[in-house]
Formats: sequence, C-alpha cells, structure tokens
Amino acid sequence: MRFPDPISLPESVVREREQRKRQIINASWWGVGIRFSIILFELIGVYLFASASLLLDAVSSLIDVLSSLSLIFFIRLAEKPPDKDHPFGHGRYEPLIGMLLGLILAIIGASLFMQQLLHLSTEPIALQMDKRAWLIPFFAVILLEIGYRSVMYTAKKQNSPALAADAVHYRIDGITSLLATIALIFAAYVPSWSLAFDHLGAIFIALLMMCLGFYAAKSNFNQLMDRTPDPKFFQKTREAALRVEGVKGTEKIRIQLFGPDAHVDIDIEVDPQLSVEAAHVISQRVRAEIQKDWPAVRDVMVHIEPFYPGDHE
Repeated sequence: MRFPDPISLPESVVREREQRKRQIINASWWGVGIRFSIILFELIGVYLFASASLLLDAVSSLIDVLSSLSLIFFIRLAEKPPDKDHPFGHGRYEPLIGMLLGLILAIIGASLFMQQLLHLSTEPIALQMDKRAWLIPFFAVILLEIGYRSVMYTAKKQNSPALAADAVHYRIDGITSLLATIALIFAAYVPSWSLAFDHLGAIFIALLMMCLGFYAAKSNFNQLMDRTPDPKFFQKTREAALRVEGVKGTEKIRIQLFGPDAHVDIDIEVDPQLSVEAAHVISQRVRAEIQKDWPAVRDVMVHIEPFYPGDHE
C-alpha cells in the first residue's frame, strides 16, 4: 500500500493564468497610449484657448495614465506564486492598488472641485471662448468610449476588479470630456457667460472624479474584505464538483476572490461506506475539476461528509 499519487492539472490551466495576465497588461498599455495622445491634444488646447475645462480633463487623463502604469506593476506582483510567508499567493496586490487609485482619484477630484468653485466666484465672466475649442474634448469622448468598452470586456472576462476600476476611469474620462465639450460649446456661443460656463464644466468634471473614485475604491475594498462574490462562482464550483464520479451532493461552499486568485472551501457528500483512501481520491478529483473549470482558483480545500438520502429536506 502507498499513498495515492496527486492528480496533476492540465497544462491549459497554467496557460489560461498566463493569458489572463497578458490580456490585462496589454489592455492597460493600450489605454496608456490612448490617454497620452488625448493629454497632448488637450494641453495644446489649454495653451491656445486658456480653458479650465480642458485643463481638468487633461489632469483627469494624466491621473489615469499614472493609475494604469501602477496597475501594470502591481498585476505583475499579484501573479507571484505562493511562498512560505504568503501561502495563499500575492493576489491581494491587485485589489489593493485598485482601492488606492480610486481614493487618489476621489481626493484629487475633491481638491479640484473646491479650487474651481473659488475661481468661479472670484474671476470675471466676460471672456469669449474660441468656437473651435469644443472639438478637442469631443474627439476624446469617442476614443475613450472605445477604450472603456475594450478594457471592461477584458476585466469582466478575467474577473479583475482592478482592471475594471481602470476601465471605469475610461468612462470617467469620457464623461468628463463630454462635459468639457458641452461647457465649451456654451462658452463659445454665450460670450457674456463664457468663463462661467468653462468653470462650471470644470466643476462637474471634478465632482465626477470624486464620486467615481469612491465607487472604484469601494469595489476593490469589498474584495479585500472577502465580501461574498457573485453567485455565478458558486454555481460554477458546484457544477464542477458534481461532475466527479462518487460525489452525491455538496453542502457549504466558501469562496475568496483576491485579484487573479481564488480560494475555494467546499463540503462534498459521498457514500458513508467508502474507505478513507477512496474518499481522498474523490476529493483530489474534485479539486482538479474545479481548477480545470476555473483556472483562477489557486487552491481548493475539500471537506468530506457522509451522504444520507433526505438529509437536507
């Protein structure tokens, strides 16, 4: 008699984890390129038209570029395998940076909000805005919406709250650019209130930065605090376990999500007459089946329970 050999995972599990990292990083770099282009054109617009709305829009995009670069760095840290000091891996780096970036965005938004309120109350309002100024943020809206949809698709597919927070920044930038567009149109065609409309646009942009920054921070905070994940993950886990021959039912399932990693605790029910060795083999097959179905799962803890018909009625 000897201890049963462990059940190895197929190479596809490793490939899918690597593919997840590659897709997230590629999406982040793509966003950096889009935003740098927008920042360049908006700063040219600030120089030519002296617009507060364009300036805040450029500041918002610059913050998001820094966020994307930080995200790339922390995603690489999150992919580090478990070690002696971190037996569950390093996945919490990802929601941690997502929460911090959300808070930074909210704090900067609040600061700019107060600054623009002060400017609105102290500066003269009779200064006509150039009628072409709105074209710059208008084209930025189109580019940012394309970026948002692309990055959010990758975030949902790979279950990355940090990348989803980064995608939200695209939507923030798109909405702020839209507000800048509207403000500059009004500023150009209502010259007696030109500067006031420009500062009002900047105020709304700062307000959006503040509110959506807190929203992004909350989403990542929930994952750090092990909030119960979406029911679809429990369904996926249950279905994978029940496919294993010898599993007659499941009881408690607990799931922790942290960045690229997940940890699953599951109680499975088996024939009470099985030997310990046979039950152990079943538990190993359950672990492998769950990880094949859901490669983000770093580890599975399987508890064996005896099955009795009608026990849960």
